[in-house]
Amino acid sequence: MTQLYPFAGASAPEPLALRPSISDGLKVTPNTMGDAIKATDSYGRRFHYLRLSVTEVCNFRCTYCLPNGWKKSSPMNYMDTQEIRRLVFGFASMGLAKVRLTGGEPAVRKDLTSIIEAVSDIDGVNKVAMTTNGYNLNRYVDDWVSAGLSHLNISIDALNRETFLKITGHDRFEDVMAGLGRALEHDLGAVKVNAVLLRDSVEDGFKGWSDFVRNRPVTVRFIELMRTLDNAEFFADQHVSGEVLRGWLTQNGWAPKMRGIDDGPAIEFVHPDYVGRIGLIAPYSKGFCDSCNRLRVSAKGNMKLCLFGNGGLDLRDLLQSDGGLEEFQARVLGSLQSKNAGHRLSASNPGDTMNLAQTGG
Repeated sequence: MTQLYPFAGASAPEPLALRPSISDGLKVTPNTMGDAIKATDSYGRRFHYLRLSVTEVCNFRCTYCLPNGWKKSSPMNYMDTQEIRRLVFGFASMGLAKVRLTGGEPAVRKDLTSIIEAVSDIDGVNKVAMTTNGYNLNRYVDDWVSAGLSHLNISIDALNRETFLKITGHDRFEDVMAGLGRALEHDLGAVKVNAVLLRDSVEDGFKGWSDFVRNRPVTVRFIELMRTLDNAEFFADQHVSGEVLRGWLTQNGWAPKMRGIDDGPAIEFVHPDYVGRIGLIAPYSKGFCDSCNRLRVSAKGNMKLCLFGNGGLDLRDLLQSDGGLEEFQARVLGSLQSKNAGHRLSASNPGDTMNLAQTGG
């Protein structure tokens, strides 16, 4: 059994008392503790899925997120590997079994492989996913998979070099595609491509994307452009309803598939003539939040109940002290009771989300 916090030269600890500390080398597994404690909110929604940002830094300048590039606005005191391990163990003890590492761009962290390994070693975590812009994918994907990465999402907003450069601010299309090819050589649970749905890309149609998945075992997921505090003008110019894609898919013989218990918010469509799938994440659609199953934690240990909410719950002190696991659980579970039924994006209210790099989208 893997210790939660191994220390160099330390022997395995004796079994813990009834109040285990989340700063000790825990012998109690999340599975045994999670039987009675489940992360549920006041609307009966059960949370299986943790989206964990490991950095706010991103090296791309995507038009819809950080068009002027990332700029340091506060100390970069992001959680270290040990804090991340403690945090994930705490959530796993409440039944969260899927962890997605996000950013910013996760691959800017030199210790990313160690983080993946630490998360994948925690009992109760059965999926370790990551979302990346792919700039370092071809170089490191072998190491990440060996460390325990099981699912991968790659942001690719265009299928040609010129448009990719225009959107991301970087001429890395060939590198990213090489990384995608390398990732497909591994036996990953899923490889997905994320593309933001923009008015400019809609003008080119969706056929190129459907051709892209005809013989590739990937899911291309179009994400409806979301309003943040700093993109009002861009949003007004480029937002397109997800119904445009849904209509095209229906007209061309694609059908929605059933969602899994720990799936994200995407509705995926399948077609008998295509190996891959096409998905849609449409946060402005009615009932989008009804099946919410995910919690988010920032790179500094702040839990957000909603990507487009205000404020958050600071968990960092419990990751740096001898506080007990029960205290961690109580703080999280108590906060969940104040989670709202849904966001207010349709009212042009993105909460305090300045941009999607803050908490990982």
